[in-house]
Amino acid sequence: MNTNMNAEAPGKVKAWVSAFRLRTLPLSLSSIFMGGFLAATQISFRPEVLGLCILTTLFLQILSNLANDYGDSVHGADHAERKGPKRAVQAGHISKKQMKAGIGVFSLLSLVSGLGLLWVSFGSEGIYLFLLFLALGLAAIWAAITYTNGPKPYGYAGLGDISVFLFFGLLGVMGTVFLQSQEFSPSHLLPAAACGFFATGVLNVNNIRDIVSDKLAGKNSVPVRLGARKARVYHWFLLIAGMACAVGFVFWRFFGPWQFLFVLSFPFFIYNGIHVSKKQQPAELDPYLKQLSLSTLLFVLLFGIGLAISLL
Repeated sequence: MNTNMNAEAPGKVKAWVSAFRLRTLPLSLSSIFMGGFLAATQISFRPEVLGLCILTTLFLQILSNLANDYGDSVHGADHAERKGPKRAVQAGHISKKQMKAGIGVFSLLSLVSGLGLLWVSFGSEGIYLFLLFLALGLAAIWAAITYTNGPKPYGYAGLGDISVFLFFGLLGVMGTVFLQSQEFSPSHLLPAAACGFFATGVLNVNNIRDIVSDKLAGKNSVPVRLGARKARVYHWFLLIAGMACAVGFVFWRFFGPWQFLFVLSFPFFIYNGIHVSKKQQPAELDPYLKQLSLSTLLFVLLFGIGLAISLL
């Protein structure tokens, strides 16, 4: 038995699990859970559709993480000056060829899961809706891959914030609701926007942390364009806008005082804003990525519980 191969196998599995960046998954699921809660208010909750939404979203998020790992290593954003956690390709744990294969596998998984989701949602009778959402799904796969890949990755042009707001906010929430209910409510744009603002805040913390290394690599993220001080002001805007959208929804669609339960999550957003404003060293900012992701998930759960109690 080859002892080197036995020793390498667990290491390789650990490297892949690390490349999946599991800590990003709660944030990606927040918009799906929000969509599920809102669909339930229309008495149109379909657990099989929500389950496939969750599965497809997890595949897309992992695909995005792998593509980001590969793309930043190719374009030079992952270098010695970068202060965040070491990426798998950068550290040499996974080769570029292996990472490209992983991107291919999760692109296929995302496509198959997405097709299953659309079939369960619309069947053979809703062919036009099927094709519309298929186009949106393909756009999501394209966005996941090209964020840091290709000759002109849009993440290097500072467009990542718009993409995150759309896919983790508006499209993620509204799409989940529509796939279950096949109905559109303008009021749902507010909680969808709240999720989008908070998710963009997570990206902003990441980009403030990496501002020096991104500038050296030519990655013109929003913080690189604004500068560190204004990027922190922008961070407060994202947090306040998210909280305001949630409160605005309650006044638009008031069912009962329990709807305000999500306000209990607001101190965690304020805490995040204060510390992101104060911390100047890149390494000090890293914990607030996870903290804001979990705060967003807590917000969504409290939002859903309060909404459910108010409707009883």
